[in-house]
Amino acid sequence: MVQFLAKVFIKEDGTEPSALRKAYGVLCGIVGIFLNVCLFAGKLIAGTLSNSVAITADAFNNLSDAGSSFITLIGFQMAGAKPDPNHPFGHGRIEYLSGLAVSLAILLMAVELIRDSVAKILHPEQTECSVLTVAILVAAILVKLYMSFYNHRIGQKIDSAAMKATAMDSLSDMASTTAVLAATLIGHFTKLQIDGYCGVLVGLFILYAGINAARETLNPLLGQPPAKEYVEEIERIVMAHEGISGIHDLIVHDYGPGRQMITLHAEVPAEGDILEIHDEIDLIEMELKEKLGCLATIHMDPVVTKDAQTANAKAAVKKILSGIAPEISLHDFRMVTGPTHTNLIFDIVIPYKFRMKDEEILEKLTDGIRNTLGEQYYAVVNVDRDFSGN
Repeated sequence: MVQFLAKVFIKEDGTEPSALRKAYGVLCGIVGIFLNVCLFAGKLIAGTLSNSVAITADAFNNLSDAGSSFITLIGFQMAGAKPDPNHPFGHGRIEYLSGLAVSLAILLMAVELIRDSVAKILHPEQTECSVLTVAILVAAILVKLYMSFYNHRIGQKIDSAAMKATAMDSLSDMASTTAVLAATLIGHFTKLQIDGYCGVLVGLFILYAGINAARETLNPLLGQPPAKEYVEEIERIVMAHEGISGIHDLIVHDYGPGRQMITLHAEVPAEGDILEIHDEIDLIEMELKEKLGCLATIHMDPVVTKDAQTANAKAAVKKILSGIAPEISLHDFRMVTGPTHTNLIFDIVIPYKFRMKDEEILEKLTDGIRNTLGEQYYAVVNVDRDFSGN
């Protein structure tokens, strides 16, 4: 149904990615509201007829899902708004906030379902089972399975954390309704009153799904590293240019899906023509925007590439670092020679949660340089972290 509606109402050819994303989000939101309201009405009837707290709670869970779909719809509408003086980077992060709101709704319903189920365990009541009740629950399971499928598929298509959270919510709803159906049938055929216990298990499952969904939407808000494939593609594009000898200090700023800004340092030959190098940097920035849809700012770091003494010293320091830990890298290597001593100035990148402390690494590095190159060599080292997450 969603694919059919998408073909009718969404024109992909020639549509900007942000507008296409908004259209899919709004469509899924409207479909979600309609289907969840229908499920709420059907389950409420089934819960009333069967006197089942689990079915009734499941019904109100679907009502909250309708509210979540409404939040998602509004979130996509607001996220698609153009930048303004107060929000020059756009409103894309609102989509993450809407996904977080959906996650909180999932958690709230889980707590309420567990509370009602515990009350049913303490005060059990006979439940009734009818063909209509079973039919409604089976239909609800199939509908939720379909909703999970299309929300996940479109969430992958447009890379939406909110849509993925909604897909997870639909999957948890399907599991909870399946458990409710099983409890209803067991109660009917065996007379065992497990309605309340089933409700607790369903509530715990929904609680787990809500926590995972919240984590998925909180991470981009707090600032998570970019995908490894995205970083590798940036490196491939930049390093494909002959005038670039290395890159470092790559940072990806995420202002919402499709709204990335990146900054990086590019090492260029210090002996080159600065105007020609600047022109090449401009071309790289434009290529990154064209191929990846991001705004790029590149800082030029001139490095000496044709001095044999500097090259030998750099190679020696790299070997020392490799002996300490292969994961550590260096960049911005410079050598300043004086009458009494020589300064080796460079940055090293130490991974997060590294087993050795920075001070210990610097001590080993300093000792290694003096033992290898001589007492007159001094290391002036700045410690960096890899913001690309790799």
